[in-house]
Amino acid sequence: MNNFTFSRATDTSSALKLISRNPEHGTARFLAGGTNLIDLMREGIEQPQSLVDITLLPLSEVQQLPDGDLRVGAMVRNSHLAANALVRERYPLLSQAILTGASAQLRNMATTGGNLMQRTRCYYFYDGAALCNKRAPGSGCDAMEGFNRIHAILGTSPQCIATHPSDMCVALAALDAIVNITGSSGERRVAFTDFHRLPGDTPELDTNLQPGELITSIDLPASSAGLHSSYRKVRDRASYAFALVSVAAALKVDGGVIREIRLALGGVSHKPWRASVAEDLLRGKAPTPDNFAAAAAAELAPAIPRRDNAFKVELAKRTIALVLSELASGEGAAR
Repeated sequence: MNNFTFSRATDTSSALKLISRNPEHGTARFLAGGTNLIDLMREGIEQPQSLVDITLLPLSEVQQLPDGDLRVGAMVRNSHLAANALVRERYPLLSQAILTGASAQLRNMATTGGNLMQRTRCYYFYDGAALCNKRAPGSGCDAMEGFNRIHAILGTSPQCIATHPSDMCVALAALDAIVNITGSSGERRVAFTDFHRLPGDTPELDTNLQPGELITSIDLPASSAGLHSSYRKVRDRASYAFALVSVAAALKVDGGVIREIRLALGGVSHKPWRASVAEDLLRGKAPTPDNFAAAAAAELAPAIPRRDNAFKVELAKRTIALVLSELASGEGAAR
């Protein structure tokens, strides 16, 4: 681990000032729970010259806004968010997704904002002897021809096939969440589906957060509240494994047809994958197994499987159809 300076911010303004002291924002990092960043520093993957501790920032509340939306502060711990009464009542999908990820000890430390910023668990990203365009742009990608069982099948590029590791973010993508950001240029709001990036030619960039910007909160829209929902995570073992495929789904059926549907996938792409193709095909259709299977097949049609992860295509299709069928029949609600 390289030498670095350490400072502690007490409010958003001081956090932005402290991070801007570094002439190159790319070598400075905000530190919240540190459950991913410290690991990356210890492995020499992240080598910031400056850390700004933001644990004292007053961003630890979950509050209902006048328009009915729910605002989650960036410093709310994952365990607190999953247990929050308003979240469990109105957005049980989010609570369920959080509880499938990591151990209780990690959830007690990890923060809402930090969860959005965590980096891939690709083996080659963590192996300093391997070629990795995400860790060292332009070096190549050993995952392409290596052991790629856990890797992406949707939205990949010739530069990178890493997946995004978060469960919580898959639920937030399905719930149409909004990320609130502040920086030296002011405040801005970003749709959750636009916050993370596909790899393209710049796989080293995980998000569209600009240098020196800080996530302050996430808004959950009232329009996504109360929908019949479920989160299904398929993994090698039930104990704290990352998803091979996960499905976050919310459904409203009225008059024998699907009126509202939210669908997002995890474990299949560089970012939480909003399944808009399947949503568009199902909206206004009858909630039948055949329709669910057809929509899942259409969503996975652009998939580019590799040698070891081709099973994910069929696994994703079957999981989508199963979760939607359970929701349509009144089963499988998030608890």
